[in-house]
Amino acid sequence: MKFLGYAYRFISNFVFLALVYYSLNLIEKYPQRVMLAILILVYAGMHAASALRSFYFFQRIERLEGEARRLAGIAAEGPSSQAASTASRKQIVSNVAELRHAGEMKAYIDLLFLALVILLCIAKIVT
Repeated sequence: MKFLGYAYRFISNFVFLALVYYSLNLIEKYPQRVMLAILILVYAGMHAASALRSFYFFQRIERLEGEARRLAGIAAEGPSSQAASTASRKQIVSNVAELRHAGEMKAYIDLLFLALVILLCIAKIVT
């Protein structure tokens, strides 16, 4: 399922890149092409800022994972009746770590395609 999410993110971003490329090449008049490129740049800039902001969020989740692992290690040293709850906590922490990593990879895919869109828009403005 994780790889299906990556594939969906890749394909949807690729379609967006293709639409930007096609629409910027379709317009012949320079002022109209520049206006469209600037609007796309504004959208891509806001989306990139959101993706970069998500890395701050993922960093905070990573710190919480470390703290939860530390607390689970301390709780594991206690009575043996807590062994089942400690195992479930470790499983939850590992699931959260996996979801965080998947979210980071999706954000990297978004940033890659947004950078390509930004370069394409700048190239169409300059030429």
